[in-house]
Amino acid sequence: MAGHCCHANDDAKAINDKRWRRALWTALVVNASMFALEMFAGVAADSRALLADALDFFADAANYAISLAVAGMALAWRARAALFKGVTLLALGVWVLVSTASAAYAGTLPHAETMGVIGVMALIANVVVALLLYRFRSGDANMRSVWICSRNDAIGNVAVVAAAAGVFGTGTAWPDLLVAAILATLGISGGLQIIAQARGELRRDPALHAAE
Repeated sequence: MAGHCCHANDDAKAINDKRWRRALWTALVVNASMFALEMFAGVAADSRALLADALDFFADAANYAISLAVAGMALAWRARAALFKGVTLLALGVWVLVSTASAAYAGTLPHAETMGVIGVMALIANVVVALLLYRFRSGDANMRSVWICSRNDAIGNVAVVAAAAGVFGTGTAWPDLLVAAILATLGISGGLQIIAQARGELRRDPALHAAE
């Protein structure tokens, strides 16, 4: 019981930490900017991997905004916000899988050079954000969801750069499509992890049980 209370107090301090809020604001600005850049570049390069990564940046920017809005609120509200974010990630992953199948049927060839340049820029942005949020990776479901999003983005950007090299080397769209599928899998996996932890926190919240 004492250990649980200390852990709860530590979480509360972390949530109200000015460093946490500054890190979230930085992550929000970086992700919103990269969303606009990758969306434009993805359309110009006809790259499904870039478009999928752009939507992931958009989802993360929205997630950071939600996290800022609920920081300092009761655990139940933070868990509900994390649950919403988990469902969003899950839906995004399913959307990317459907979009990838459609692109495979259409047979278009993306522009490898644009993919590579934008992929490297996105990787740098996500590594910076992931490093900023690393210290908060073991907090509640809301904090963990932010860390999972940033970690997945950095991994996904490495895959986008590799896909650009693959498209350039093979002259086919399959590396681009493969990366889009990988991003979808990461989104689905991360979404399920966040949903599971958020539901567990909601079940354990004594305030919710007292209201029943």
